[in-house]
Amino acid sequence: MPDAAVLAVPGPKKRGRPQKGEGGGLRAELIEKSALLFRTKGYDNTTVRDIAAAAGIQAGSWFYHFKTKQDILAAIMEQGLQRALAEIEAIAVQPLAPSARLHRLVETHLHTLLAPDHHFIAVLLYEWRSLDQASRTRLVALKDRYEAVWDEAIAALHHSGAWGLPSEFDRLLVFGALNWTVQWYKPGSGADVPELAQQAMRFILRTVPPVEAQ
Repeated sequence: MPDAAVLAVPGPKKRGRPQKGEGGGLRAELIEKSALLFRTKGYDNTTVRDIAAAAGIQAGSWFYHFKTKQDILAAIMEQGLQRALAEIEAIAVQPLAPSARLHRLVETHLHTLLAPDHHFIAVLLYEWRSLDQASRTRLVALKDRYEAVWDEAIAALHHSGAWGLPSEFDRLLVFGALNWTVQWYKPGSGADVPELAQQAMRFILRTVPPVEAQ
């Protein structure tokens, strides 16, 4: 039976609304367990029953929170983006020097990527293609706001002269380097996140040879 059908038709349940322990707490647990499974197994290879088993419930218990697996994928990304956006927008309004602001953004982004219980960014990176168009349209606005904070910080750094030779690809290249850490970083095997952020800043702001006069 397709996953969507399993979720759309609830199994046997008690009459009335779910109890408190089955309400907001269950929804949060479903998001957390699903994010981990989507990250480790992939969205397509994770079934409704996999998630229900991880949460210790029957598949029909989802009915009050998510009708389909697609709904929970969108919820994972939306919740994660909202939390990450709140953190970096708080940095953006602080009176920091351009290099200090970018450093804070880099460290916060790495923490969001690499903290043991943070799986949504990896899901966002690798499962964006799995979202339906309606969910993508809703989430693009959050992504645009997240990227705008970085664009402004990078522009300020260029304007200060601390980062020479600006290009239209700066944010994309920085994100590419930072996001790839999910593939190789192992907690406890060397540098922690603050140390990694320092190394990333050295890499980003490394000295660029002057352009020779023609």
